[in-house]
Amino acid sequence: QVQLVESGGGLVQPGGSLRLSCAASRNIGAKIVTMAWFRQSPGSQRELVASITSERTNYADSVKDRFTISRDNVKEAVYLQMNNLKPEDTAVYYCYVDTTFLGSQIFFWGQGTQVTVSS
Repeated sequence: QVQLVESGGGLVQPGGSLRLSCAASRNIGAKIVTMAWFRQSPGSQRELVASITSERTNYADSVKDRFTISRDNVKEAVYLQMNNLKPEDTAVYYCYVDTTFLGSQIFFWGQGTQVTVSS
């Protein structure tokens, strides 16, 4: 019954900022390995934007130096601070949580939140 609930999307002008949030609706009950943000626009495949583990973060080249991913393990939440937004950042953004329990992978997806960058 765990769901990832996203918020923070919206319409912003180029150069603006948004902060996306994603949190589990209830305790996941498994060890979280990776938390990430993906995005998908109508003309593109779903792509990995940023990911975070206990020690490392990774970013797509297109967002590096503009976006920052962070996590709160207690809240089981992941955030994406997006600065200097560009029109090409327009997409539906999905959060993702990858867990392991008794040697098995269990993963969750958020419902998606629309980010539109336009003047």
